[in-house]
Amino acid sequence: MRYTWALIGLLTGLSLIGATTTHLAPAATEAGQIGWMLYLIVTPIVLACLVRMGWTWTAMACVIYGTVGLALDLSTLASIMGGQSEIGSLLLVSAMSGAVNFSLILFGGRAFLHESLGTVHPGSHPPSPPSPSSSSQS
Repeated sequence: MRYTWALIGLLTGLSLIGATTTHLAPAATEAGQIGWMLYLIVTPIVLACLVRMGWTWTAMACVIYGTVGLALDLSTLASIMGGQSEIGSLLLVSAMSGAVNFSLILFGGRAFLHESLGTVHPGSHPPSPPSPSSSSQS
């Protein structure tokens, strides 16, 4: 698959950013904290492993994951700018995560389109019919 290493790098980056995010916004319950850890850390790692296997559908799964992540980042940035949350490292982490999610959408979409359209290999074509001017005149 094209862009395999770009997708793996972006997913690894999201997993590392997710590891720093889990302690910045603590969940109310332990189950909520485990859920966020699964979404922010484990899901990108699993997606990276699936991308490495080379299946075409994993590129679209990356696009979906990046879209949901970008929506969460934008809503976090909007709440910070609206004054409902404290400004600090969460702003920087959300901005970085949003940029990586946007890149994941771009590269995942390109990889999916490239793989789904496929590269058409030129095959042998039938011979062209002789032109009328080259026919022998008797």
